[in-house]
Parts: sequence; C-alpha cells; structure tokens
Amino acid sequence: MKKGSSFIAILLVLFLSELLVTEAVTCSVTELVPCAAAILSSQPPSKECCNKLKEQKPCLCGYLKNPSLKQYVNSPNAKKVAKTCGVSTPSC
Repeated sequence: MKKGSSFIAILLVLFLSELLVTEAVTCSVTELVPCAAAILSSQPPSKECCNKLKEQKPCLCGYLKNPSLKQYVNSPNAKKVAKTCGVSTPSC
C-alpha cells in the first residue's frame, strides 16, 4: 500500500472508531484530509488546509499521542505545513 493510501486509510479508521471533543471542536483527523497532499509531499498547503489545521489545533496533542498518527503529525512536512499556516506546534 502506498504511503498516501495508508494515510487515508488511517484517517478513515480513526474517524469511524473515535471522535474526541475539545472546547466545542470536534476532533476528527479526517478534517485534515485537505492537508494530506502537503504533508505527504512538498506541495504548499491550500487555504482550506490552513483553515482546517487552525480549526483542529486544540486536537493536535491528541493526534500526537496516537501512535498511528504521530508519524504524520510530527513529520518534517507536517511541521512545515503548520508553520506555513501560522499554527504553532503544541507542547504536549
């Protein structure tokens, strides 16, 4: 399975198995699908990606604590996307 396909599969599994609520934000990693291309390659993030990343910021620590997601959320490209979008990496 390709890296991008496994990322989407993980997103779908997590979406179906678990939703966390933090500060009126529904934490759903599938909300970050618009960022997949930027995280998995060196493409710049879209406006939609940045908006979703800002919306999901309260959820990032939960994603970092999830062993299935940590490699994607903590990757160099993910950090670059976050920086480009003006979202600071949380200290969890």
